[in-house]
Amino acid sequence: MTHAKTATALIALLSGTALATPAFAQDAATTPAQTQPAPAAEAAPPAQTTAPDIIVTGTADRAGIRKLDASFSISSANAEQIRQVQPTSTADLLKIVPGVWTESSGGVTGANVFIRGFPSTGDAPFLTVEMNGSPIIAPSSLSFLEDSSVFRIDDTVERVEVLRGGPSPIFANGQPGATVNFILKKGTQTPHLSLRATYGTEGQYRGDFVAQGPIDENTTYMIGGFYRYSKGLRHTGFTGDLGGQITANLTHKFADGEVSVYGRYLDDKNAFYTPMPLVEDAKGKFHTFPGFDARDDTLVGKEIEHTQIEVGPSVAGGPTQKSSVDLSNGRGAKIYTFGSTFNYDFGAFQVQNNMNFSKGDANTFALFTGSNPQTVSEYLDAAGGPGTVTYADSGAALSPDQETIQGGIWAVRKHIRSFTDELKLSKEIFEGNTLTLGGYYANVHDHDQWNLGNNILLALEPQARVLNASLDNGTILTRDGFTSGNSYDVNARYRSNNIAGYVTDEWKIGAFRLDGGVRVERTKLHTVFENSSTGDLDGNPLTAYNNNATYLNGTYTTASYHKTQVSWTAGALYSITPNLNVFVRANSGALLPQFDDLRGNLGSLEDIKPQKVKQYEVGVKTSTGLYDLYLTGFYNRFHNLFFQDIQVIDGVEQNVTAFGGSRAYGLEFDGAVRPVRGFQVAAHGVIQNGKFKDFGDNTGNDVNRQPRFLAAVTPSYTFDTDWGRARLFGTYTHVGDRYADRENQQKLGSYDTLDLGASIDINDSFSIQATVENVTNTLALTEGNIRTVGSANTNGYFLGRPIFGRHATITAAVKF
Repeated sequence: MTHAKTATALIALLSGTALATPAFAQDAATTPAQTQPAPAAEAAPPAQTTAPDIIVTGTADRAGIRKLDASFSISSANAEQIRQVQPTSTADLLKIVPGVWTESSGGVTGANVFIRGFPSTGDAPFLTVEMNGSPIIAPSSLSFLEDSSVFRIDDTVERVEVLRGGPSPIFANGQPGATVNFILKKGTQTPHLSLRATYGTEGQYRGDFVAQGPIDENTTYMIGGFYRYSKGLRHTGFTGDLGGQITANLTHKFADGEVSVYGRYLDDKNAFYTPMPLVEDAKGKFHTFPGFDARDDTLVGKEIEHTQIEVGPSVAGGPTQKSSVDLSNGRGAKIYTFGSTFNYDFGAFQVQNNMNFSKGDANTFALFTGSNPQTVSEYLDAAGGPGTVTYADSGAALSPDQETIQGGIWAVRKHIRSFTDELKLSKEIFEGNTLTLGGYYANVHDHDQWNLGNNILLALEPQARVLNASLDNGTILTRDGFTSGNSYDVNARYRSNNIAGYVTDEWKIGAFRLDGGVRVERTKLHTVFENSSTGDLDGNPLTAYNNNATYLNGTYTTASYHKTQVSWTAGALYSITPNLNVFVRANSGALLPQFDDLRGNLGSLEDIKPQKVKQYEVGVKTSTGLYDLYLTGFYNRFHNLFFQDIQVIDGVEQNVTAFGGSRAYGLEFDGAVRPVRGFQVAAHGVIQNGKFKDFGDNTGNDVNRQPRFLAAVTPSYTFDTDWGRARLFGTYTHVGDRYADRENQQKLGSYDTLDLGASIDINDSFSIQATVENVTNTLALTEGNIRTVGSANTNGYFLGRPIFGRHATITAAVKF
């Protein structure tokens, strides 16, 4: 994650959410469309209390409950507070959430998200992204597709709620980690129009708009979206990010309920940045490679923007089969989403229904690095030299001590279709006791076509040039720069059906609030998987540049898997005073197998089991005009962990699996103090200890890729001027040591960043804000070389993915 942008987590981010105090204030009887956000910048004087902050995620009550009264950890932020953070991506916004560690240094998409000690190899298997309470895609994560990659934040979002643990195993897709629920704005009876322009020093130009208004006295509309052009946060030499989205909804109110239908079309292309070369000294400190600034540069450039890769061998002496790859398409998405929400009070019982249908493409075209740099002489010696290495464009020879590096041109095409529906029926059995029966259904189809490998020889320089190589004995080592062909291909069609039923009960007894629930879910998976072969299908010898090439061979294997899982949760909250609550919570849940768990394991399906976790939480919540404090102690224990990686072994990409368990415990903290009007100091973070258990040689090692200590401190000051209300703010972030690998041999080190910002609301119609992220231009890593098992340091060189260097953003909005 690029914590370098935590700067704009202003006063309200921590003073108003589980990040601190209510992020947005509304009474339970007030609809979100009618609610105006509480002033985010001015702290209430000590004698004043804030209005209740109502959350709906993780609850059976359609009206929601006060966040202070929730017996679980949940954070929230309204539209203004989201904008103040200026996140570079959907996942980057999660840096404001205690207990969540986000690696968003890959760009707008393709983040890795980790939840307080939950182990994974990457992507975001324990993160569900919802729109209006429905998962956008039913699986929480698939290879090359984590949920945040198919959602873009714009001004159509009213607020976000982030649930961790707690009742997560019961509702929606039952994923036990974190649920991020983006709730869209609705229409208003008074017409409104908002226009926003944003400029970023990386070459970003963006426009947002939102229009709201009435259709009749009971029906309203909202329509909005954005379009953005950016050169990208790294210097590629071509367009880094290009595209936008349009969103609309219609809402109709009944006397005793409401129905809302919405649609969204997303078409966005985003450069995807992978680990790059660095120098690691004897003390484990990282430095930029001479002539290559890892904070801003990248190997990707115009010369490899458009390439052709082999996807099939020569047949009957004909040419090899090829496919074009455009790296400017990066890791984007072209997704259609339609959905609805419905709630109605029939008197005897209440009904809620959330439905979502999403369909489209989420492809990845990127350069994936795998091996450390080599000098020309080292490369030729390893190939059986002597020989010559030349630039492919000019034919000029490189000197023996010039540095080279190899990376793979990977093409992953994913076409996905997801339908989910969740129905809840609630009834008050007796005063203070509400029983809810729920049902959930998900149907998903996915077609994957992968071509991995395709290593190309490059000069180690920004926007690297392509190299060719040959030995003096006449052996050709490259063809158009490629040193190998495909090494791992996939052509698979998947489908799944999940059916779940659950029951929950909530009972208010004086100062106590008790709740519990049980969920039974049945999952069925099916795949048709094309087999692959190594070598020329005609039996002809392969040339040096494509030895060990792997091609799909036209034969197929089918496999099916089914499993039933029972999950439960129970919690209790005690109100000591109206502003001070304590709670305890326990749950047992599981991450159910998904499509990728079948890949490469078709002969051993019995080894694939739900990844089960038991979680225990105890917490304190208090909020006054003077201070806020949210503390959650947690413990989790995992069994049946199933890790699957694409790793480079002996120069060839291979599918590697591992099984084991883990345990983690720690403390989330989130609070703020407001000693005088307008001034606040807020802080949030986590202290945690996660270890692998029952994991062979890795037993006792730290859970990889998560810091033991993470903290962000955000002071802010708001004051009135002749121009309007002004705001100064900054964030200091400390990220502790982490290991990139399960073997704990790739230590990434700790780092600190500083972000600064200022804003002014000139009147009710115009505002402007400027932020500078990573003011000190810190070089720090979020990811090591995940393609290498164990130590990845070779002759002092290391491949890692750093946070972005210093950059600034200015945004201005006008409202009518």
